[in-house]
Formats: sequence, structure tokens, C-alpha cells
Amino acid sequence: MTSASMLTNQTYLQKEQYRDASNLEARVQLHQRYSTNPYGWPRWVFDQLALPERCRILELGCGPGNLWLENVDRIADEWEITLSDLSLGMVREARDNLDGNRQIFRFRVTDAQEMPFADGSFDVVIANHMLYHVPRRDRALSEIRRVLRPGGRLYAATNGKDHMRELREWRGRFYPESIDRWRGVIENFGLETGKTQLERWFAEVRLARYEDALVVTEIEPVVAYVQSMIEKGVDEGAEEAFKRLLAHELATSGTIRITKDVGLFKAQSMRP
Repeated sequence: MTSASMLTNQTYLQKEQYRDASNLEARVQLHQRYSTNPYGWPRWVFDQLALPERCRILELGCGPGNLWLENVDRIADEWEITLSDLSLGMVREARDNLDGNRQIFRFRVTDAQEMPFADGSFDVVIANHMLYHVPRRDRALSEIRRVLRPGGRLYAATNGKDHMRELREWRGRFYPESIDRWRGVIENFGLETGKTQLERWFAEVRLARYEDALVVTEIEPVVAYVQSMIEKGVDEGAEEAFKRLLAHELATSGTIRITKDVGLFKAQSMRP
């Protein structure tokens, strides 16, 4: 299986990459520990959401529920929130993580391409770094528009072409089979390509960018990040060579600096 196909291969995503939150958390930890923007991504995303006092919300690709865990103090009692993911393991972790707030949340295993919700069920749909995993994005966007009420809002986060570019280049030296996975994100649904796709289904598509970078002072979190995105059982020699490169960069520059390029599309639902 090629890296490019793995990006949208639903069986791989369900059974391996996102069977639980371990791979995702390895990546989240790097960002939480070494991001230069002290105002974290989940709090920033929440700031962008224009949520009325009473609101029906659907999150697609909720993962372990981090968006809500990081904003639990801002959740209104009147909201009805459905957290969904393609992975049963992720839905279970989200349910466990938000155990103390279950009266507000509903949890569903859901494929964004075939959603089990009635027309106009939601005021807001959130797709946080997940649309590039969807094989039939037009189908998913059609479904999102269908389940949104007229005038409802979609918030879709993704990465740009410069995201993690240093790490992408370093990784490509030792794990060349993984290069297409990074490129596929941008081609499928990135900051440079997402607006055109969204405008086919939604109105008033706007992009907000989140300013940030990584300044890393340890090698192991970077290694863990890379290991979370490659197939198991890779050449140990490649891993050691990658660690030596990181050690040289750290010794030479004092830190390992990595570019981040992320943002959030905001779009309004049109009548079919």
C-alpha cells in the first residue's frame, strides 16, 4: 500500500493509524510542548466558532475529544453536541475523556460520506484536520450541507504547504516512502486547495490562519512524532540516522525549529 493511498484508506485509518489515540497524541504532545504561540490551537479554534446560545453541533473526526476537553469551561448547557469519528476506538476515548459531561454530548461512529442524520439537523459542523482523509470529499461536503440547516456554519481546519516543512524534508531522507503522505494532505484538502472545493457547496468561504511555529529542545518528541506516521517495523538504521541528524541540528543551532502552517475555513450553508 502506498503512502498516498494510506492517507484516505478507510480500513487503514480505522484499524491502524487511528484505532486509538496513541498516534495522534504523539503528534499533539509535540505541539503542546514546543509551540511558540502560547494560546493553544484548541482555544483558538473555539474562538473562531460563532456559536449561538442554543446550538446543535456536530464534530466530524472528533478523535479523543481534545477540542472540547481544552474548552470544557466554555461549553454552554443549552448546546446539543454530537461527537463522531470513523474510528470506534476514537469515539470510545472521546466518551471516556468527557465522562463528566455526558449529559451534553452524544457519540456516534460516523462516515462523513454517509451520515445517519436528518436534513437540517445541525447549526454547526466542525471538521478539524480530517477532510483530507475523506476519499470522496464532494460526497462528504454534500452530506455536510445536507445535515446543516440553511444558514448553518461549517468550520474546517487543515494544513498549508509549508506545514512542518523542515521535518518533512528531514524525514524524506530516511523514510522516502512516506513523502507522498504529506503531499497528499495539501492536494486533497489544504489551505491552498480547500477554498475552491468548499465554494462548490457553501457560501462566504473565508480562511483564518493560526500563527505558530515549533522550537524544540529535545530529540525524542520529534522521533515519536515521525514514528506515529510511518509503518511499523521500519529500518532501525534509518531511525538511528534520523536521530543523528536531529542531534546535529540541536547541537549546531541550539534548538530544532520547525515551521507550522495551519488554519480554519469558515463557510455558510446554502439552500440545496
